[in-house]
Amino acid sequence: MVYAAEEQRYEKLPYRRVSDSGLILPAVSFGLWRNLGDQMPLENSKKVILKAFDSGIFSFDNASNYGPSNGTAEETFGQVYKHDLKPYRDELVITTKAGYHMWPGPLGEFSGKKTLTAALDLSLKRMHLDYVDIFYAHRWDPNTRLEETAYALDLLVKQGKTLYVGVSNYTAEQTEAIAKIFAKLGTPFVGNQVSYNMLNRTAEADGLLDVLDTNHAGLIAYGPLAEGLLTDRYLNNIPDDYPIHRTNEFLFENGKEVLVSKLNALNQVAAERGQKLSQMALAWLLKDERVASVVIGASKVEHLVDNLAFSDNMTFSDDELKRIENILK
Repeated sequence: MVYAAEEQRYEKLPYRRVSDSGLILPAVSFGLWRNLGDQMPLENSKKVILKAFDSGIFSFDNASNYGPSNGTAEETFGQVYKHDLKPYRDELVITTKAGYHMWPGPLGEFSGKKTLTAALDLSLKRMHLDYVDIFYAHRWDPNTRLEETAYALDLLVKQGKTLYVGVSNYTAEQTEAIAKIFAKLGTPFVGNQVSYNMLNRTAEADGLLDVLDTNHAGLIAYGPLAEGLLTDRYLNNIPDDYPIHRTNEFLFENGKEVLVSKLNALNQVAAERGQKLSQMALAWLLKDERVASVVIGASKVEHLVDNLAFSDNMTFSDDELKRIENILK
């Protein structure tokens, strides 16, 4: 059966321009970080990916090390793209990253010229693409001159392998440093993909949002639900073996009971807004126009549809914002 996309897909979600660039992203992008590589049957992954596109999500985010096994998330997306989404390539924003461990040996990680070049070539092959729309340096490289990383990314643009470049997990200071090099080169730098959610507001505290705005770039937020904490699943307790992401480990510093109390207070605000906690958490991130897109993941269609209901109420009153701030203190 030949796939035909939902005709009204662009009427279902808001989308926004990335700063003053020509790139436009849906308010939420679909991430393939977990649960859609070799961990899930292809047919399940296909259903979720195509439902995302039918729902107005035209941006798909990957990385060379996503899987769980390296490369398998890109291969999964590549199969769906090849058989179903290829006719829609001009509508799609497909992004990937390189920098975390990708293959054996010392050249299989970080952001040297050879590593970034080889990684993108592998990604294009796995996804059956001629180019990606954004290619990110996935993490700060403490051992390689920043100029080499910036020049490599710029060269990949000139070679036509990526239209835009970005960084991921860079601090405000690191972002400022590489943005200056990109500005001299004329490289189309559009953003930093970092962990950002109601509970983890490092991007605000270190001035990253301001740095990006000054440099005509946007913030792409991953982990918007703090690995599921910002849902209704942990309102009674958080298990001892909870798989918290390294960027959110500090959330447990004052004890899990304190965090559970905050989650319940936030859930009460969400309920009064006619939303689930997860839906409010997504809407809250998008209240700031400097957030270009929020990356969500889902291994089941019903979970995806549930999260996308955030768009039914994206407006916050001053009172709601004050209540949320007081809870998060």
